[in-house]
Amino acid sequence: MATNFYFNNFQASQEQNLLADLVMESIKIYGNDTYYLPYADNTLDTLYGEDNTRSYENNAMLEMYIKNVDGFGGDGTFLSKFGVEVRDTITFSMSVRAFQNEVGHLFNLDRPREGDLIWFVPSNRLFKITFVEKYPTFLQLGSVPFYDIKCEMFEYSGERFNTGLDFIDQEMITVSPTMNRASIMFDDLTELVDEDGYTLIQEAWDLADADPAADNDIIQTEANNFLNFTEIDPFSEGAY
Repeated sequence: MATNFYFNNFQASQEQNLLADLVMESIKIYGNDTYYLPYADNTLDTLYGEDNTRSYENNAMLEMYIKNVDGFGGDGTFLSKFGVEVRDTITFSMSVRAFQNEVGHLFNLDRPREGDLIWFVPSNRLFKITFVEKYPTFLQLGSVPFYDIKCEMFEYSGERFNTGLDFIDQEMITVSPTMNRASIMFDDLTELVDEDGYTLIQEAWDLADADPAADNDIIQTEANNFLNFTEIDPFSEGAY
């Protein structure tokens, strides 16, 4: 015997729209402001599914609700053999309709993507999306009104930032000396770019100019005193 067709909730589009409106309004009331930063694949390797020159060049403000009521999750801040590491995690709830209205139609995205970034305004922290739960609730009234987005603290690894938000772009410049490299200029002060439109960087540059704490020159000077790699015997240490 089939279900009662008078109470078929999975076909009730008006109730689904009402639920989506209530969820979006609730997140606007109890949520927090964030900036959604979608990535741009510039030289995507389709075999390995990675991009060595990934960049973030756009932003969109979007409200999100924090599901971590007790604070950040994860391992927190601890001292490892690599130094101090911050492994905070957080879970956001995002309205499906709000994402489509504020982000999806701007950047041609169907849903939030793993690898995109979220700037959490209240704590001024940058998080990377690691997993998007598309079914946090199992089809209430036949639809899914929100996503659950699991994020972890962003660790810089050579990405380029030109989001248009100075407080983010400048922050990335200060933490990464690789973004301070001098570009090659023409006489009219225009930058030389490659065929893909990326700025060409001078090969000869001093790391100390970008990072005063860099000790590469000191290490090289000390190494020259006791290392002598010759063509005859690279392991001679000065015997030849």
